[in-house]
Amino acid sequence: MPDKIKDKIKDNQATLQESISKQREVLITMLSDPLKRVAASCSKVWGNREKLNHALSEVLRTVPYCKYLYTLDVNAIQNSDNASDEGLVTRHFARDRSERPYMQEMIAGNEFILSKAYISLRAKRPSLTAMQLVRDKQKNPLGFIGADFDLRDLPLTRDMYEEPREWTQIKGDPSIRGNVFSQTRTDTDMDRNLDTVLGVIEELIMGHGVFHAKLHFSSNRSVIWHYDDPYQYRLLSLDALVDPNICLAYPNREYPKNAAIPEAEIRPILNNLRQLRFMDDTLYLRAGALNIFNGIISLNFSCDGSHYIPYDEFLNKEHAFWSSGAG
Repeated sequence: MPDKIKDKIKDNQATLQESISKQREVLITMLSDPLKRVAASCSKVWGNREKLNHALSEVLRTVPYCKYLYTLDVNAIQNSDNASDEGLVTRHFARDRSERPYMQEMIAGNEFILSKAYISLRAKRPSLTAMQLVRDKQKNPLGFIGADFDLRDLPLTRDMYEEPREWTQIKGDPSIRGNVFSQTRTDTDMDRNLDTVLGVIEELIMGHGVFHAKLHFSSNRSVIWHYDDPYQYRLLSLDALVDPNICLAYPNREYPKNAAIPEAEIRPILNNLRQLRFMDDTLYLRAGALNIFNGIISLNFSCDGSHYIPYDEFLNKEHAFWSSGAG
């Protein structure tokens, strides 16, 4: 993989991690003070299961969006029940949480941590746990306050993470890559009718509201999305793709002004897909797609390698680049 592509992939990952980190900072700010108050309240009755249960039930609603609230001793053995909106859950008393990753962080000496998201053992749902150290009046550690949160309940009303428009390359199935040079492309019915197929796809995109189209050259079909009904995809068989009358089944729509791909580039993109399909008998395009709103072209080659590339970079690449680098 070229160093330039590797650098872009690292940048994408860094940007995503920055977005996650910002959301974690918001949650930590929201939760740290309430859990300090819970710790102060519980320290007064530490070691008494009944009184701890009562204290946790009293303060549960002061911890925003908390699903379960409980206490652990210094060895991470639960010494209270789980307080919840539905009442006390007793089955977790004496549970050993010492092996949980977030407990390792607390045992290392932290006063407060918010765990990374994980899949809960019982509900099998994305969850978070916040842990707060509890001290006595002499500042000696007594144990920990644990607060579990269902990720779905948290107020993550943030702006959606925006995927950078950068080239991404993904390796496919190793067994396919290992046998790529023992295979040969065979003309499909779509290959033999590709002029008509590309003409129909171009018309659906340019004048009938299709904003995302994927061509499966090796299996003679296409999947399309229409911006009047974007939540459903439509599967077009080869019979539909070779019949220009299919365009009559979709309403006339002007090419959207907010599309990332200019109208004039649709035909060159489709022509490039054609050339990648026929560029080599061993390394060839199995499927290709374009999305006019995010401007990304996706490519899947016979080696099972995939590329997601901005349309302008895609148009600027010589076909020799793909035949030498697709694998």
